[in-house]
Amino acid sequence: MPTAPAPPAAAAARPEAVAACCAPLTREPLSAGAASDLARTLKALADPARLRLLSLVAAHEGGEACACDLVASLGLSQPTVSHHLKVLVEAGLLTRDKRGVWAYFALVPQALNALAAVLTVPTAAPPGGAG
Repeated sequence: MPTAPAPPAAAAARPEAVAACCAPLTREPLSAGAASDLARTLKALADPARLRLLSLVAAHEGGEACACDLVASLGLSQPTVSHHLKVLVEAGLLTRDKRGVWAYFALVPQALNALAAVLTVPTAAPPGGAG
């Protein structure tokens, strides 16, 4: 079964692309392209192993983690962990820094903030003021 081509890494690694293309859902309807971009990002997060990896990297001392430290934490094989990390990098949620034979990953906070902004629904003030 053919799959849709992945976005270019340069475009996927730009959190502002998510924010720019996807106004908050309640402001205006998403265009087909914006919906596709947002779905690609959400799909990257819609896997328990990838959510755990994102959390492990974000909570790791110094805000970055070596791929070698993530394998044992998940109980998955190294190739599987590498695949999940690649998906998160391509979605612009993690950065990858190669140091010798090891790859280090760090969270892209702006990407999560942009995603949260798209999904945030403004709340109206209660009738009669704050009281």
